[in-house]
Amino acid sequence: MTSLLKALNSNLASIAGDTQNSLVYIENGRGQGAGTIWQQDGLIVTNAHVVANHRGLTVTTHDGTRFPAQVIAANPELDLAAIAIEGNDLPTADIGDSDALNPGDWVMAVGHPWGIRGAVTQGVVIGTGDELPERPAHGREWLAMSLHLRPGHSGGPVMNIDGELVGVNTIMAGPEVGIAVPSNVAKAFLKESIGSRAKRIPVKPRRRMGYV
Repeated sequence: MTSLLKALNSNLASIAGDTQNSLVYIENGRGQGAGTIWQQDGLIVTNAHVVANHRGLTVTTHDGTRFPAQVIAANPELDLAAIAIEGNDLPTADIGDSDALNPGDWVMAVGHPWGIRGAVTQGVVIGTGDELPERPAHGREWLAMSLHLRPGHSGGPVMNIDGELVGVNTIMAGPEVGIAVPSNVAKAFLKESIGSRAKRIPVKPRRRMGYV
């Protein structure tokens, strides 16, 4: 049993370490948030509320390099935004299929809560879909998780056990419930809002999964 737990701990630590490479720190002039590099040319996905009504956005990558950033698309209803920095061969996250998540699946949320860079919290999936009782808005798909999100987690990645991004941290809906935008919703947002620049991101048909 001890060796099994050590192997599991090593695997989770590896996922956390790999996630840091594509995680960015976003400063908006009055606070901070997180984002994830989706493409090597500097395309980053975060929350719309992280970048809304702010000028002079800056992004700091894992190696400490600071870039000015530009908002190229935002959808407040989905709470998603795409921002861009000038980069080449930047480390990217592996994007997973949020429709493959099941209640009880392990997930890890990464961000910068209270300014603590790259902090990790973990829990399990409660449910996904547009029928979750604690969802913050009707008619939209969400990913609900039994983990704690804090200010600064916003826009950061939710990772599955395979080290794939399956959500974008968004809001705390209760004492024990964190809410994220599913990765497949983010894929569709990019396809619809920036077209060919997101052509390398596959979009799979969505399905509903009710609350547990």
